[in-house]
Amino acid sequence: MYNIILLGPPGVGKGTQGARLRDRYHIPLISMGDILREAVREGTPLGKEAKSYMDKGELVPDDVVVGIVGERLKGEDCSRGFILDGFPRTIAQAEALERLLEKEGKEITHVILLDVPEDEIIRRLSGRRLCKVCGAAYHLVFNPPKEEGRCDRCGGELYQRDDDNEETIKARLEVYHSQTTPLVEYYEKKGLLRRVDGVDTIEGIFERITRILEEGNNSPKNP
Repeated sequence: MYNIILLGPPGVGKGTQGARLRDRYHIPLISMGDILREAVREGTPLGKEAKSYMDKGELVPDDVVVGIVGERLKGEDCSRGFILDGFPRTIAQAEALERLLEKEGKEITHVILLDVPEDEIIRRLSGRRLCKVCGAAYHLVFNPPKEEGRCDRCGGELYQRDDDNEETIKARLEVYHSQTTPLVEYYEKKGLLRRVDGVDTIEGIFERITRILEEGNNSPKNP
């Protein structure tokens, strides 16, 4: 059984690798953002409580977030394992998750930290462009449009999201590091954390991760 946490700042490829792990091991990829929106959309008691904070522009409290995660982890599809992306973000959330899993006779088996230098993250995120008309995504370096500023599909104008400019990205990274550095240390002390170099091809990174999982070795050494 693989009960996996994916750690790393925005732009390191957690979603891409998580989707590949989901398909390889046939276990659900649980994104905190997705299940939070789903709980709100379905109007569950915790979803309604979360919405009351979100509508006021406030952070959803840990007890509500943990409760929503707990409900999701009780799903039948999680019986063989799961992959968490975007949760936990703090030590308090990590401890709450541990208590929650303990009640179910489960535990986190692997914590994978994707390591990517900050300047590379900025290059990745600041190069993203979206079509105003059809929403198609491009990247100025990795997937540029055939005509500068125009969508290949529909000819619509391409734009950069506000949160993809360099100044905003740096601010997001500062928040991430302030929240998550203690969490990295927390899982290192437990011997669960493995660092994976996130500067490679998607397949190369995936091979590193699966080698860690399938070796059954939780030693926090860099592969």
